[in-house]
Amino acid sequence: MSSMKNNYLIIYNLACCIGWAAVLALSQQALLASPFAISLASINKALSSIYGIPGLANTLIIVQCAAILEIVHAAMGLVRSPVIVTTLQVGSRIAAIFAITNSPNAQTQFGAGLMILSWALVEVPRYAFYVSALITGDATKKTPYPLFWLRYSLFAVLYPTGITGELTVFLAASKDPVFLSFLGNGYENIMYYYIMSFPVIYAPGAIPMILNMAANRKSAMKKRFAKPPPPPRGICWPLVPGKDGKVDRSSTPTSKEILASAIAAVNQEKAEAVRNLRNWRFGYVKHFVNMVEEQCASTEAALAVAKAGLAKAHSLFQFVDSDGNSCSLVEAMNRPNKEKFFTGIVKGAKTSGAANKLEVPYKGNTLSGDSLKKQVSKWVEYGTIEPSAGEAICKCVDNPGYVDLSDRYFVLLGAGSAMGPFLVLMALGANVIAIDLDRPHIWKRLINIARDSSGTITFPMKVEQDSCDNDDELFAASGSNLFTQTPVIKDWLLGLYPGKAFTVGSYAYLDGALHVQVSLAMDAITQALTEKRPNTSLAYLCTPTDLHLVPQEAFDASLSEYKSYSKKLFCKLMNMLSGGKFLRKNAKKTVTSKDGQTYYLINGLSVAQGPNYAIAKRMQHWRAIIARSIGCTVSSNIAPATSTVSVVHNRTFAWAYEGMPYFKPYEIFAPETSNAVMSAILFYDLNDPASSGNPKNKLSNPNQLFSYGSFNGGAWRCAFEVDSIGESSVLIYFARQSKPVIAFIWLVGVVSIGVGTTKKN
Repeated sequence: MSSMKNNYLIIYNLACCIGWAAVLALSQQALLASPFAISLASINKALSSIYGIPGLANTLIIVQCAAILEIVHAAMGLVRSPVIVTTLQVGSRIAAIFAITNSPNAQTQFGAGLMILSWALVEVPRYAFYVSALITGDATKKTPYPLFWLRYSLFAVLYPTGITGELTVFLAASKDPVFLSFLGNGYENIMYYYIMSFPVIYAPGAIPMILNMAANRKSAMKKRFAKPPPPPRGICWPLVPGKDGKVDRSSTPTSKEILASAIAAVNQEKAEAVRNLRNWRFGYVKHFVNMVEEQCASTEAALAVAKAGLAKAHSLFQFVDSDGNSCSLVEAMNRPNKEKFFTGIVKGAKTSGAANKLEVPYKGNTLSGDSLKKQVSKWVEYGTIEPSAGEAICKCVDNPGYVDLSDRYFVLLGAGSAMGPFLVLMALGANVIAIDLDRPHIWKRLINIARDSSGTITFPMKVEQDSCDNDDELFAASGSNLFTQTPVIKDWLLGLYPGKAFTVGSYAYLDGALHVQVSLAMDAITQALTEKRPNTSLAYLCTPTDLHLVPQEAFDASLSEYKSYSKKLFCKLMNMLSGGKFLRKNAKKTVTSKDGQTYYLINGLSVAQGPNYAIAKRMQHWRAIIARSIGCTVSSNIAPATSTVSVVHNRTFAWAYEGMPYFKPYEIFAPETSNAVMSAILFYDLNDPASSGNPKNKLSNPNQLFSYGSFNGGAWRCAFEVDSIGESSVLIYFARQSKPVIAFIWLVGVVSIGVGTTKKN
């Protein structure tokens, strides 16, 4: 099947390349007719005569209409292109062809020729690039460089010229009586607003589209000229057989086996379904759903799945030492280590005292006391957060002792993380044991923050702190690597501050397959601390883009929102045009346990984030419920969608975040707000006996740990799955951005109609 798909795409792209080459060749006739004409007027004349060349119109129509198949390819998953974006791009071009075909005015102005030439000059190398990529199997490295350069460079000139040409075509057609009377007399206004709707889309969308291509170019060039990766060190994906017979460290087989092994603890048939899955990248979601449903059967089933999944991960992943010797991660964590860390300590200059209080930055204000409680009530009432999260924050306000951290010790794995609580903890006088990369700029920031606080920071060092003559030497000697020094970090933490109770927070994050590796590194350290240090508690930040058991109240609210939104015209159209892929119902079917308990599921898994992200976060879920089962307090709460740099650097996510609040009760939070509210819920979990994180409080199922204290930003009570609102949110964002343009075009239309009516009268 894969070979047939590849051959089909090669034939399709080759045919399109030849077709556009024919369009380009035919278009040259008008320009070559006056090879020495260099005046603007002569160029305009040549361009305006292009569309009249015999055979060009039919060739252009056939070749461009063939691009409708690209929408089909995207919808069927043959290519990774987003369906909505592809539909808009192809649809606008077909609309432009429709305009010049039926409008003499559009045909005889220079923009038609500019548009056609721009299209052809872009499409010939684009389709040739795709053919080369399909044949070689490597779009970045093996495609001939001239073709690669053209694919990622021509847009800088040809996108603006093509868009300019299309706009002139639309505007010329909007003034052409022949075009406006296409549907017959009396329908001129319909044709006018139809053709002028395309400039409305282009006006706000052109610049982001060009910027997106610029970002793609930067990324492609970086990959093209990337240096070969260094030899493997530390925690590595295991070597597995590749498609070409060579072994590599592909993440797919290992991720599948981890999930399959977890499910196999309770259901062999469903485990085999995971192993036999071919399209893992886009088909993993239903198997995660199957796993969670199996965990709902009983407490024993939930823990069996978690233990089997983590055991398989620890045994499969390899640890490669500095000499290149490899063993399993389990073996590496259990064997003696010669390498040791020294300990660095920096105390803040400020005095910690009763003045410490919970403060939450929010939309330019700093909330505390009654003002914070008032805002929390608004969030709860709107559905942005769960009542249990609101209660936790308010209890921190009412109990100042909860934020007295002078005798609390927090181990932050990934201390510099944008979503971690480092800033809040330092401000409240906590003792922070910071683990982060051995990069001087990281430690310059962390240590300087600590100095200007009432807290204390403790950190691993390569040399004795006293041997550093200045700050530069101190920063350079500080830090550690979670990947390559995992066992050494574990040893250092086990021997640090004997008798003190640690709260270990796992906050490190990386993109793609690296996220699984860093999550596994944190898990290996966390496992050792929970088993060997008494009174260790754990802290995690869960993501709303996951699969969770939720309270019935949240489940019912989601169904209520679905009934409301599914009646709206926009939602109906988006769902219909996508074949049901967009705006899917958020609430999953209920699951009944062996003892008759009903559980309510909300599916927040996002295919856009990929299976590696899902595996990495699920391992944290597994460790959380295992640790709680052996008596550890565990604070593992859902954090809201947050506009961190790591998220919004992807423009598509940034645009989606801007449009998501259309879907009640979504709200996207700034990092400083998320840090503060999630820290408050952490303090509640560590102090309040009623917290669900307290192992003395019985839960019907271990996975209900994540049902409480959820500050999910509205993801649980929204009508639709978070993975199905992205494209719609982007469209909403652009629609809102284009309001001034829409108003202007509406005004022009009203004036035009008024003038036309006056003339008739």
